[in-house]
Amino acid sequence: MAFDGIMMTMVKKELKAQLTGAKVNQIYQPARDELVFSFRTPYGVKKLLIRLSDSPRVHISACSIENPPVPPMMCMLLRKRLGGARLIEITQPKNERVLCLVFDALNEIGDREQLHLYVEIMGRYSNAILTDGSDNVIDSIKRIDFSESEERVLLPKMPYELPPMQDKLCIEETAVPTVCRRIIDLGGDDRAILNTIQGISPMIARELSYRAESEGLDAVIEQLKTEVESGSGIPTLVYKTDGSPMDFCFMDIRQYNGALKTRHFDTYSELLDTFFSDRDRLARMRAKSADLNKLLSNTIDRLSRKINLQKADLKKCADREQLRIQGDLLQANLYRIERGASAVTVENYYDPDNAPLTIRLDPAITPAMNAQRYYKQYNKAKTRETMLTEQIKKASDELQYIESVQDVLSRCETEAEFSAIRAELREEGYLRTQKGNVKRKDKPLPPIEYKSSDGFRILVGRNNVQNDQLTLRTAHKSDIWLHTKNIHGTHVIIVTDGKPVSDTAIREAAQIAAAHSKAKDSSQVPVDYTAVKNVSKPAGAKPGKVIYVNYKTVYVTPDSR
Repeated sequence: MAFDGIMMTMVKKELKAQLTGAKVNQIYQPARDELVFSFRTPYGVKKLLIRLSDSPRVHISACSIENPPVPPMMCMLLRKRLGGARLIEITQPKNERVLCLVFDALNEIGDREQLHLYVEIMGRYSNAILTDGSDNVIDSIKRIDFSESEERVLLPKMPYELPPMQDKLCIEETAVPTVCRRIIDLGGDDRAILNTIQGISPMIARELSYRAESEGLDAVIEQLKTEVESGSGIPTLVYKTDGSPMDFCFMDIRQYNGALKTRHFDTYSELLDTFFSDRDRLARMRAKSADLNKLLSNTIDRLSRKINLQKADLKKCADREQLRIQGDLLQANLYRIERGASAVTVENYYDPDNAPLTIRLDPAITPAMNAQRYYKQYNKAKTRETMLTEQIKKASDELQYIESVQDVLSRCETEAEFSAIRAELREEGYLRTQKGNVKRKDKPLPPIEYKSSDGFRILVGRNNVQNDQLTLRTAHKSDIWLHTKNIHGTHVIIVTDGKPVSDTAIREAAQIAAAHSKAKDSSQVPVDYTAVKNVSKPAGAKPGKVIYVNYKTVYVTPDSR
C-alpha cells in the first residue's frame, strides 16, 4: 500500500485547504496507536484520523470510530494542551512522510503558545509527537529511550529531531534534468527511479518507468513535478482481479494495460476511506465466512468421495448379464451335471458360434441350486445397479447444490447475506439449531436491482432461496429468465412489463448473470435465456434448482457495471 511521501504531500495540500484555521472540537484515542481530531470548520465537523499501526496513514475520515470509555493518558494530555486550539499551519519536509501540524493554543494561565504535532508515517516506526514552540518534546505515542536508539531519542523535554533523511532528490526542489541524469546514471529502470526520487513507492516507480518507454523520461518526470507542485494528481484505487482493493496512489495507473480495474476519486481522503473500509470489510467477511467455507468444503469432499465409490461399485454391476446367462445355461444342462462337480463346460447358445463356456460350481450344493445361485446373484446385481444409480444421482444433485451455495458465499458482502445463507443451510439440515436459541426471522433481502441502458429493470437473486422466490413467484410469465449455462450462478430476471425485450437488455442482463456466477473472471461465458413460463422446478429439488426448455444461448464477458 503506497502511502508514500508524495501521497503525504497530496494529502497535506488537501488538509491545508480544509482544516487550516479550524478549531479543535474534540480529541479521541480509540486505540493505543490511533488518534482522531475533530475540527469545527466552515464545511462542518471534520475528523482527522491518524493511524500509526496496521497500515499507518493520516487523512480526513467519514467513518465512525468507536471510542474507549476511559481516555488513555496521551489522549488526556492532548485534550489538555490542544483542546480548543486553532490549526494555523501544516508543513512537510521535502516529500518526507512527516507532517507537522502547528496549533495556536492557550496554556494553563491563559497565555498563547504555539504547539507542534509531528505525525511520522514510517511503517512500524510511525509515531505522533507533541512538542512546544521550541520543538522540545512534551510527549509522544511511542517513547524512544537511549537503550533503543542512541541517535534519535524521543522523551519529554528532549529536543525533537526529524528522522534521518534518505539520499534522494525532492522532485519539488530539483530541476528535471538533474533528476533524469541521476536516474540514467543508476541504470534508467524502475529501481533507478525508486532510488532517485524522494517519496515514491515501488508501484509509482514502475508506472513512471512504463510511461517513460513511450513518452520519454524527461516528459514523465516533468509531468510528475507539475502534479506534485500543483497537487493536481488523480486519487486512484487499483483493484485485484477478484474485485478486492489492491493499492492506491496519486496518479492514474496504466502499467497493467487494463488487466486490473481502477477507480478515481474526487479527494484523497475519500480514496483512503474507501480503500481501508473495503479492505477491512472484506477481512471481516472472510472471518465470518470461514466456518461456512469449511463446512461446505468438507461436505463437497465427502460427497465427491461417496460418488466415486458408488461409481466404482456400479461398474462392478456391469457384468450382471453374464450371471443370468450362466444361470440359464446351467438350467438347460442340469441332466449333464454330476452332483459334486466343481465346474462344467457347456455350449453357450447365446454366442453366435456356440463357443464352449466353463462355469464354476459349488460342489456342496446340487446343480439346480447352483443355477438358482447365479440367478440370485444376477437379481442382486440388478437391484444394486438400480439403487446405486439413484444414489449417485441424489448425491450429484446434492453436490451441485452445495457447490452453488459455496459460489453464492464467495460473493457475499453484507452480514444480512451471510445470515440468509446460514438460514438456508439450517433449513436444509446442514447446520444445527442450538436448543433454547430461537432466533427471530430476519426480513428477507430484496433482490439486487440493475437497469439496462434502454430502461429495462434487471433483478438478480442473492442466494438459492431468493432465486426460487424471484423466478417462481415474483417474475411474470412473460419476463425473461437468464442463467449461466452449466455453470453455478444466480437467477437473473429481465422485467418486461409486457413489452418486447430488446437485444441490448438481453446482452447486458447476460453480462450481469455472468458476473454473478463462478465464471465471473472468465470471458465468452455462455448464458442461457428463455421466458419465465418455460422454467419449472422439479419435485423435491433443492433450493435454486430448476429445469427449462425452449432457450437460446448468448456468449458474453462478465460485467456488473
